[in-house]
Amino acid sequence: MSGGIARGRLAEERKAWRKNHPHGFVAKPETLPDGSVNLMTWHCTIPGKQGTDWEGGYFPLTVHFSEDYPSKPPKCKFPQGFFHPNVYPSGTVCLSILNEDSGWRPAITVKQILVGIQDLLDQPNPADPAQTDGYHLFIQDPVEYKRRVRQQAKQYPPLL
Repeated sequence: MSGGIARGRLAEERKAWRKNHPHGFVAKPETLPDGSVNLMTWHCTIPGKQGTDWEGGYFPLTVHFSEDYPSKPPKCKFPQGFFHPNVYPSGTVCLSILNEDSGWRPAITVKQILVGIQDLLDQPNPADPAQTDGYHLFIQDPVEYKRRVRQQAKQYPPLL
């Protein structure tokens, strides 16, 4: 049963995360209404890096794992309409390490995924655009792009 492999790996990842995770990040499996835990969906928060236009924002990300994990990468989604050149209008993150056909390797951990997405926030990949608005502003109007990023960071304050 392959689902057992995915859940077993995710249970290990959860333990490792609790012991040691980067400051400001949150990653926890979904709690269902009956109080049980769904290891296949994680609710995460990615802090904007200090010293960047993303600083001060705590960006919600949902990570959906399939029964084929870790053979196949999870799907990572910000809220719909998230402003970034490499995030689709649906919120899905476009990043090589999340692409089954290019950068994904089963050894990649939840921690590496979240840190990779944090890096992507401030270092978009113009060669792989996923949304028109973010891409055009990033390329053609860097001042307006940075303003929109700072405005978005304010929409996602820390959860105290």
